[in-house]
Amino acid sequence: MTKFTNANALIYGAAKGIGRAVAQEFARRGAQVAVADIDLAGAQETAATICAAGGQAVALRCDVTSDTSVREAAVGAEIALGDIDIVMNNVGAIMNGNPEDVPIGEWERIFSLNLMSVVRSNAVWLPKLLARGRGHIVNTASFAGLFPYATTRMPYVASKAAVIALSESLALYLHPQGIRVSCLCPGPVMTNVADGMKQWSANLVMQGPGSGLTVLRAEQVAVTLAEGMAADRVIIPTHDEAWEILRRHAADPDAYIQAKIEAVAAGDFGHPKMPVTP
Repeated sequence: MTKFTNANALIYGAAKGIGRAVAQEFARRGAQVAVADIDLAGAQETAATICAAGGQAVALRCDVTSDTSVREAAVGAEIALGDIDIVMNNVGAIMNGNPEDVPIGEWERIFSLNLMSVVRSNAVWLPKLLARGRGHIVNTASFAGLFPYATTRMPYVASKAAVIALSESLALYLHPQGIRVSCLCPGPVMTNVADGMKQWSANLVMQGPGSGLTVLRAEQVAVTLAEGMAADRVIIPTHDEAWEILRRHAADPDAYIQAKIEAVAAGDFGHPKMPVTP
């Protein structure tokens, strides 16, 4: 747990779901955590659970679509905890709709939340981390950016694919300078990310990453991320099955896409299985 012991972490988007579980897991491993979210009450609740368990945490309000707000959260975290060692960019939004029904404004909203939030964070933190020659940046992407399936969520797909590409290139640039980069790629996870999801097409069935996958709990994902970071891994999928899916896709993209088309035509929408036990 040396990566986390006495480390200071800032998580943008930790009021609920994966972000909350990660904040709790980092704290369990010895980190002090700044919990930043536009939902201040949720951030305070996350911080309270950490403090109740004997950890140290502070809650901050942050709107990641605002350069100023991202910077202010960074300053607040440093005032409360000191130099920040781990920065996690976890904010994201999802939507549902056929691409011809999705307005340009929705593309801009999704990209601002899912991709530009990472860019805004980097603008603040890269100079600080480079000056110290150490640190760890974590970006949250998705299976949807790794391989094709999410045809009803094109803005989400494109933004998450961009986060993966950005993370890999950042790793190329930053690893020689002492800064690690990890990209968490969640598959099906039990979160409330779909709460308030905008629907742009009526009666549209969302396609999932694969019926052979099982839905995970956010707490399981947090452990997977922490262990992947400790091993200095760049791409960290939540499910081991992702590697086999990626191999099949890379071996023959045309055949992979055709198989997906045929599966949907046969009524297999790739919906994952719920776990046998909660």
